[in-house]
Amino acid sequence: MHWRHRKEKSCAVNVEFILHFKFTLHLLWIVPSNLACSSNFHFFLRPQLIYEITVFNKIITTTFDRSISLMKNSYLVLIGCIAFCLIACKSTKNSSNIVHRELPVITIKPEPFPNEKYHASNSILHELMDTKLEVSFDWQKQYLYGKATLTLRPHFYDQTVLWLDARGMEINSVQLILGDDSIPLFYNYANDSLKITLNKTYKALEQYRIYINYISKPEELKDVNGSDAINSNKGLFFINPLGEEKDKPMQIWTQGETQSNSVWFPTINSPNQKMTQEISITIDTAFTTLSNGLLIKSKFNRDGTRTDIWKQILPHAPYLAMMAIGKFAIVKDHWRNKEVNYYVEPQYKNVARKIFGKTPEMMDFFSNKLKVDYPWDKYSEVVVRDYVSGAMENTSATIFGEFMQRDDRELIDENYEEYVAHELFHHWFGDLVTCESWSNTPLNESFATLGEYLWNEHEYGRDYADIYLQKDMNDYLRESRGKQVDLIRYYYNSDEEMFDRHSYEKGGCILNMLRRYVGDDAFFTSLHNYLETNKFKTVEAHQLRLAFEEVTGEDLNWFFNEWFFNKGHLQLDISYNWSQEKKEASVTVLQQQDLQNTPLYHIPVDVDIYENGKKRRERIIITAAKEIFTFKCDLKPELINFDAEKMILGVKTDHHTEEEWMELFNNGLLYLDRFEALQHIGKLYTIGTPQAMIVKKALRDKNWKIRNIALHNIVAFTHSSEAIEIKDQLITISKNDVKSSNRSYALGILADNYSGNDMIELLKIKLNDSSYDVAETAVQLLMEKDSISGLLYIKNLEKDTSFPIMDIVTGIYAKYGNDAQLKYMNLAFSKNKTSGRRYTRIQNFAKFLMRCNEQQGIEEGLFLLREEGKNASPWYNRLAAAQALSDLISKFYDRERTTDPVNDPKTVSKFTSLQIIAEKYLDELKNSESDNKLKKIYNNK
Repeated sequence: MHWRHRKEKSCAVNVEFILHFKFTLHLLWIVPSNLACSSNFHFFLRPQLIYEITVFNKIITTTFDRSISLMKNSYLVLIGCIAFCLIACKSTKNSSNIVHRELPVITIKPEPFPNEKYHASNSILHELMDTKLEVSFDWQKQYLYGKATLTLRPHFYDQTVLWLDARGMEINSVQLILGDDSIPLFYNYANDSLKITLNKTYKALEQYRIYINYISKPEELKDVNGSDAINSNKGLFFINPLGEEKDKPMQIWTQGETQSNSVWFPTINSPNQKMTQEISITIDTAFTTLSNGLLIKSKFNRDGTRTDIWKQILPHAPYLAMMAIGKFAIVKDHWRNKEVNYYVEPQYKNVARKIFGKTPEMMDFFSNKLKVDYPWDKYSEVVVRDYVSGAMENTSATIFGEFMQRDDRELIDENYEEYVAHELFHHWFGDLVTCESWSNTPLNESFATLGEYLWNEHEYGRDYADIYLQKDMNDYLRESRGKQVDLIRYYYNSDEEMFDRHSYEKGGCILNMLRRYVGDDAFFTSLHNYLETNKFKTVEAHQLRLAFEEVTGEDLNWFFNEWFFNKGHLQLDISYNWSQEKKEASVTVLQQQDLQNTPLYHIPVDVDIYENGKKRRERIIITAAKEIFTFKCDLKPELINFDAEKMILGVKTDHHTEEEWMELFNNGLLYLDRFEALQHIGKLYTIGTPQAMIVKKALRDKNWKIRNIALHNIVAFTHSSEAIEIKDQLITISKNDVKSSNRSYALGILADNYSGNDMIELLKIKLNDSSYDVAETAVQLLMEKDSISGLLYIKNLEKDTSFPIMDIVTGIYAKYGNDAQLKYMNLAFSKNKTSGRRYTRIQNFAKFLMRCNEQQGIEEGLFLLREEGKNASPWYNRLAAAQALSDLISKFYDRERTTDPVNDPKTVSKFTSLQIIAEKYLDELKNSESDNKLKKIYNNK
C-alpha cells in the first residue's frame, strides 16, 4: 500500500501559525510531513485532512436566517482556506520545501488515545486453503452476484462451527460439497458475520468444502468509513456505473486491505491466512478483466457476455485478492519468461512504457539483490479511476490511482517511479512473506519504503537516493511532534492507524540504519534468509531479528528493542575539541531525548577524521547520556565528521566551526554532507567571503537538490557587485537544469530581482518549456510584468483540452479573468472530472465566479457546483464544491452590502438573487449527502 504523495515542489506547514488554532494538537497528529503541492495544484492524497480539521472545528452550517447564515458560512470558509493551504497550496517562486536536518523537535506529549484496544494476532481455528469464485454484475444496482467455494481445514483443534466475514451481503444458500453432491448447512448471518454449523466434527488437517451463493451490495453498506491511508472501506467499487459521465470510463475494481475484501466474497478476513484462488469473472465483451495469477481461460457466452477465469496456484493472504474491470488498453512487456503488462486508459497507451517501463528492470534488480526471484506467475500494473489510496500491491496485479496516467510533459515534472518500486518490492515483503497481524504492518510497509531507496540507489546513485531518505526522516520527525508510538505496536483503535509515517518512513530509516550497521553483505544475506525461511508464510518482527542473528552471529535484541519495540528517536548534541599538548582530538556526544519516554540508545556510529588532507574512519559506540571519545592525531584535524554514513535517525546539533562546515562541503563524500554544510553556510553568509563562494559553487553541484538549496539562498547576490554574474548563472539554470523545479525557481528569482525586456523575452521563451510546471511559472510571472502578452498566450491555449493546460488557463483566469471567459470556464469546469486532480479546479472556478458580474453565466456556474457537490467522487471533491458555494455566498453578500441600493438597485437585486440560489444549492448538498464523513461535517456532529 502506498498512500504517500511526494513532490519536490512542496510547502511545509508553519507550526507557529497552526498553533494559533484551537485544533492544533489534532492537526499535529495528522498533518503530513511534506505536503503534496504542485504547480498544477494536483491533489492526490490525504483528503482525510479536510475531514479531520472540519470535524474538530465543528463547522457551523447554513440555516434560515441570512445574516446568521453568513456568519456560520464563514467557519466553512475558514476551514476551506486552511484545508486548501494544507492540501492544494501553490508553490512557485516564493515557497521552499527545504527542511534543515537539524529541524528542532517540538515536544508535545499528547494524552494516549482513550480506550485503545490490544490487538493480538487472530487465532487460527480454520485454515483457508483455497477460494474459488464465480462473479457477475448488475451495473445499475451496483450488485455483485457471487458463488464462492471455499476449501478449509481445522488448524489443530476439532471444529464443528465455521465463522466467516461477509460484510453487507445477502446470503442465499450455504452448502457442504460432498464429491459431486452437496447438502445444505444451517447458518446464521448477522452483524457481517456468517456462522456456519458444520455437518460433523472435523479433525485437524481434515479438509472440507463450503459453497455459498450470495449477493454483494457495496452501495448499501451501513458502516462505510475511511482513514488517512485508505479513504473508503467499501471494498467493491463501481465507477460511473450507468455511463452518465462522458469523460469518465465505466469500471469495477476492488480494494482489500485491511479487511474490505469480505464485502465481495465471504472469507476469513485475517492477514495470517494464506489461500490459493480461482476467480471466474463474467462481464460484457467490451470490457477487459484483470485478477491475480494467470488468465487460464476465456469463453464467450450465448447472452453476449464473456467469462474470464483467473487462477493463482501460489498462496497469498485474502486481503491481496483483487479484480479490475474496464475498457483498458493493455501494453505487453515481459521479464524473463513471465508476462509484465500495463493496463491504462486508451489515450495513455503510447506513454504506458514511460510510466511503467522500468518495471522489468526493477524485477531483475530486486531478484538479484535478494537472491530470491520474483515468485509470482506474472506481474500487471493497472490504473483505475477514483481510487481510494495511492496504490495497492495485490499479488501479481498492482492497482494505482489515476495520478499515474500522465502525458510526456507531465512525466518531466513527476513520474512516480518510487510508487512502482514500492509496490513491486511488496511482492517479496508483504505478499510472499506477510505480516501475521496489522500490529506488524512495518514488516510490509517499512520494507516497501526501503525498496524505493534501493531502486533509487541502484538506478541513480546514493546521492540521489539519500535525498528521499532524508525526506523520509523529516516526514517522520514532523509526525513525531504529536505522535510517538512503538514501530511494532499492539495498542490502537483501528487497523488503519498502523499506516502512518512510523510504519512507512521511520521503519524505512530504521532498516537503513540496520543495513549500515551490519554491512551490505550481511544485510542482504539476512533478507535472503528471512524470505526463504518464511516464504508463503506469515511472520512477526522477531522472525526478522532471528534471521539477522542467524547470519551475523550477533544478538540483536538491543537494536530491535530500541527501534522496533520502542518509541521516539535520537536527539544528539555533538561538540569537538583539540588538545595540542596531548595531540588528541575529542568528540563529546550528549543524548538529549526525553529519557522518561524514549530509550537511552546504544549507538554504533562511524566517525571520519580529516587530517592533513587524508581521511580515516573510526567506529565508536555510544551507550551513555554523555560520552567523550578521543582520537590520537599528529595535527589538528581539519574536520571530524560525526555519523559519516548519515545513518542516525533523529535530530542532531553539530557544533562545527565555519571552517569545518566549509571543509565538509568541499570534501564530504555524501550528498548529506554537502546538504548539512550548505544549510548552515547559506543562512548567514556575507558577499565576498569564502562562505559566499560555497553558495555560488553549490549552484553548479552535480546533485539537483544541492542546486535547489543554493537557489533558495542566492538572492543576496542579486543585490551585490556580482549581480550580473549571478544573473547569467540563473538564466543558464532556468534554461538548462535537468530538474524542472530548479528551472522554475530560477525564473522566479530572476523575475523578482531583475527587470528589463530581456526578462520578458526569457519568460516568453519559457512559455514553451518542455515542463508544464515551468511553463505555468513563466505565464504567471509574465502576467505580472506584461499582462497583455500573458493573456494573449492564455487565450491561444483555450483550444487545448489537455488537463495540465486547462489547469494553467483556469488558474490564470481565476486571478485575472472576467465575464469574457465565463463560457470557457463553465465549459472547462464540466470537463476532465478526474477525482484526484479536480480539487483545485473547483477552488479556482469559485474564485473566477467571484470576479464576474453577468448573472446568467454565474447562475450556470452555481448549477455546475451544485452538480459537483451532489455527484462527484470521491467525497472530498463534493466537500470542495460545498466550500466553493459557501465562499460565493459570502462574496455575494459582500457585493450586495457594498452596493448603493438607491443608485444601483439592479446590482443589489442580482447579488441577492445569486446568494439565495447558492444557499439553496448548499442546502441541497447537505440534505442529499450519504457519506458519513460529510454528514458529520454538514450536521455539525
